[in-house]
Parts: sequence; structure tokens; C-alpha cells
Amino acid sequence: MSFYLKKVGIILSIAGAFLHFSCGGTAINKPTMKEQSTAKLETITFGAGCFWCVEAVYQRVKGVQSVTSGYMGGKIKQPTYREVCSGLTGHAEVCQITYDPNVVSFETLLEVFWQTHDPTTLNRQGADVGTQYRSAIFYTNDAQKQAAEIWKQNLNEKHVFPNPIVTEITAASTFYPAEDYHQDYFNLNGTEPYCQIVIKPKMDKFLKAFKDKLN
Repeated sequence: MSFYLKKVGIILSIAGAFLHFSCGGTAINKPTMKEQSTAKLETITFGAGCFWCVEAVYQRVKGVQSVTSGYMGGKIKQPTYREVCSGLTGHAEVCQITYDPNVVSFETLLEVFWQTHDPTTLNRQGADVGTQYRSAIFYTNDAQKQAAEIWKQNLNEKHVFPNPIVTEITAASTFYPAEDYHQDYFNLNGTEPYCQIVIKPKMDKFLKAFKDKLN
């Protein structure tokens, strides 16, 4: 079994424990079609390296309504891709995810987050280096904040990763959508070298590990 899949097993066991304690053992009933159609959608913003990779992964998760690549956490308004890539604006490349909590839990989104990038490398994912590629969770409510902090603590305590997690967990600030050519990037440019060399191998692992949570 690969190290990747071993981590999946450990992370899923943590997820089960977290859900047990947070739900107090109460049975969870599946929402009716009417409840699904009137559910209030929620948002979460993740930074996990290049936003093309993050977008491609979350577009395939059941219950995710939309994924928008963009920038968050910086100090200037309306940053451009070139400005963010300079590393001088303080923004991270992120994806803002809108999801239906009656279909996909926030805990599932966190499982995917921890499993599809390396949260232990500071300001780096593979060959992508700079503060714009930092690992970050920009929460929109206290429940998201608490869940993310519990996951981070548990993963560190269980030494799921060989090094400590450096993921930033902070309140969401202004989100700036990226330029149009960054949106839906993998779906539209899947044959490009970066997509084939970097994104596709990650996608293959993700699709295998989370096949029961896909659209």
C-alpha cells in the first residue's frame, strides 16, 4: 500500500472519530430532495499550491456547487496574477468553494484538502515556490475554524505526516477571482505539459482514494 493510501486510511479514521464526538452518536438522516433543493449553501476557501490543481480536484467532489480560482490574504486590492506571482502582495492562490452541506460535509472537504497537497512544506508545493503557494484554510464561520484546528492538531499528534503541518488557518478576507483564463483550467487545458506532469498524477491518486465521494 502506498504512503498516500496509508494516509487516507489514517485521515478517514480521524474523520470518523471527529464525527462521532461532534455528533454525540446521534443518527444522521439523509436529507430529502426538498431539503436538498432549499439548503443554504456555504463557502470555504483553500490554498494548497497552484490553484489549477485545487480547482480540478474539488470540481469532482459530490455536493460542490462551484469552484472559483482566485486570490486571498493579501494587502492590495484587485491584484493581478503577475502581481501575486511576484510574492510581494501577500496573497495566496486559492480556490473558493461553494458547497451544499446537506450533500457534502465540511469534514469531507477537509479530508480532500489534507490528502491532495503537502501541508508540511512552508510556502511551497513541489516546484511551485513562494508565499502565494502557501497551505491555507480561510474559514467563514466558527464551526469551520474549530473543525480545521481539530484536524490539524490530530494529524500532528498522530504523526500522519513526517513533518509538522504548517497550514495557516485564518478568517476569510476579500476574495478576488482570478483572470478568466485561470478558470476551469484543467478541464480546458488538460493536454498542456503542466497539466499532464503535475495535475494529472495528483488527480489519478485523488480519484482512486475518494471514488465514493465523486460526482
